[in-house]
Amino acid sequence: MSEFCSAHESPHMSSAPRGLTELEDLDVVFGALAHQSRRTILSVLHARGGNMTSGAIAARFEHSWPTTSAHLRVLEKAGLVTISLRGRERVYHLDADRLRSVAGAWIDRFPAS
Repeated sequence: MSEFCSAHESPHMSSAPRGLTELEDLDVVFGALAHQSRRTILSVLHARGGNMTSGAIAARFEHSWPTTSAHLRVLEKAGLVTISLRGRERVYHLDADRLRSVAGAWIDRFPAS
């Protein structure tokens, strides 16, 4: 994946029919949200203004770096975070719009009674 994905170069864009693409998006986003550590990473990113270095994220968890890195890759593949480089550091950026567009759209299908 590129060092930074813009909205125009989304890695989760598909040539599949719209309904199938939406189902794929739901699977990948909810799959990423299924693990408590990944939800925590997203919450910490949000609380810290949406941007943190990989080292700052890793320092907040008791997991080994390979475990934390694996969780970050899942979030990246789901399009919930993007990565840019700042010198030799990787900076993770929360994509709250992606989270709202996929998870929020699904939740909106179930209006309150």
